Amino acid sequence: MLTPTGNPSAHTIVPLVIGVTSHRNLAAHEVEPLRQHVRDFFAQLKRDFPELPLMVLSALAEGGDQLVAQEALAAGATLTAPLPLSPQAYASDFTDAGRATFAALCQRADVLQLPLLPGNSLAGIAVHGEERDRQYAQSGVFIASHCHILLALWDGRASRLLGGTAQVVRFHLDGLMPGLIERRQANPVTLDDRDESLLYHIACSRTDEHGLVQPPLPPLQPLQSRWVSQEHTCPGDAGMPDEFLRMFARMRQFNTDAQNYADYIQADAAGSVDNPADAVNDDLLDGLFASADWLAIHFQKRVLLAMRGIYILAALMGIAFVCYSDLPTDWPYQDNAIYVFIVLFAAGVLLARQARHRDWHRKYVDYRALAEGLRVQHYWHEAGIGTNRSTAFAHDNFMQKQDIELGWIRHVMRAASVHSFDAAVSEDGLSRVIAEWIGEPGAGGQLDYYLRKTEQRIRTHRTTQRLGRSCLWVGIALSVFLALFHRRLSPDTTTILIALMGTLAIIAAARESYAYRKADKELIKQYRYMRSIFATARRKLDAAHTAEGQCDILRALGDASLAEHSEWALMHRERPLEHGKL
Repeated sequence: MLTPTGNPSAHTIVPLVIGVTSHRNLAAHEVEPLRQHVRDFFAQLKRDFPELPLMVLSALAEGGDQLVAQEALAAGATLTAPLPLSPQAYASDFTDAGRATFAALCQRADVLQLPLLPGNSLAGIAVHGEERDRQYAQSGVFIASHCHILLALWDGRASRLLGGTAQVVRFHLDGLMPGLIERRQANPVTLDDRDESLLYHIACSRTDEHGLVQPPLPPLQPLQSRWVSQEHTCPGDAGMPDEFLRMFARMRQFNTDAQNYADYIQADAAGSVDNPADAVNDDLLDGLFASADWLAIHFQKRVLLAMRGIYILAALMGIAFVCYSDLPTDWPYQDNAIYVFIVLFAAGVLLARQARHRDWHRKYVDYRALAEGLRVQHYWHEAGIGTNRSTAFAHDNFMQKQDIELGWIRHVMRAASVHSFDAAVSEDGLSRVIAEWIGEPGAGGQLDYYLRKTEQRIRTHRTTQRLGRSCLWVGIALSVFLALFHRRLSPDTTTILIALMGTLAIIAAARESYAYRKADKELIKQYRYMRSIFATARRKLDAAHTAEGQCDILRALGDASLAEHSEWALMHRERPLEHGKL
């Protein structure tokens, strides 16, 4: 048997992603105090979230971006630099000192070259103007879309500068940036009160073109820090808002589980042919999918085992009580049935409490939802969907109906999608995605999976119905028999038959309740629907004549899958293991 070592690849661990936006023209006398504030900020995150390695997204612009990048590396964080232009063209906007610092930081960073926005050209971005400004704005959008916390060294003043610090902050909090494609394309105006965007703001002064120092917007004071979200603003030293602490705690728990079962996950991924990732490898997206999928299956088994145990114990409890209350008193050990009832009840309570304490049900639902979201992200990436989009794509509308704690799932997807824009569309890639993701009946893929699961659930549901009908008709037959012959039967025989009727009713009720808690009827409908949309997608893909048309179909398929898995998660979260409600 494998023994978990607790040392998984770094590419199966969710990082805490810190985005950076800052002014270039920081007041010289505040640079060192700002540096200390940033240093303290990273130190606090490391103390609060030791299980979450830090990843910093910075465009490495001169000024605050470079300052934060230097402190991030000193704190042991990994540095990712999404650049709006080629390094040579980008560095031409810096001073000599800024170019030297930029070159040194690029040597230690994972540099991402963001693609040209639609409508932009290499000639257009080579000179200062609207196209170049839009590329700069794209970098800010990318950072704000993929980070969990946006660190802003900002004077607090609004600005019309496209892609400037003020607009990046607004985009992070509200999803709006004038002049650029918005992040929430499906819902440009959102009325949802789910608050997932968190800003750590350090107020700073700036120098203008004449060298004069401009203080922060009153009542902000230089070097004042605060936490800002859509709903709350609190001082920086008051600590992170509780709802975000809960979200990041879920991410920490996922990392801990991935560490505890690392060897099992790696062994299973290496030998699986159905896994999108051939193994837990050096790709964060594939590694996280492998971990989430394995953990979901693992905790599903725990949940089903606990659920079966609880319902079996509940049925035995009912039978024990019937024996105590209905059987003749001269039967051997009849009085002891009440003690059996108490023992069974205690065992059921302990089992339910153990499952609740270990959080098996919540982990199963959350990890399954995460795995399915990452599955869509993986195949979109492989197919080249999202290549020309700077914003994260698969998490934008996933599970928006859920409570704030489930924002951690979208946060994981944000981290996993940092490198997802760099895929290239190819016929081989599309063919592979169609074969692996959709597949055919009897030949693997989701189409085959949902076909098999539909048939399996239908068989299970029919078994439940047959058992219920059998118990009902036997009970009716016993009732008719008692009505016709009760005068001829001895009191003991009558009592035994009544006890048998009660036992059959208990068995049928327990089975029906178990099927309800497993949501058999609802899952049959879901599996049929998913089978239908995958079959429709397969037909349309076979009829499509262009790669662009196939990508549109795959995007629509992914959107439908994400929406359906959100409904699945909502349904199962409302049916936790509760012994007292059987």
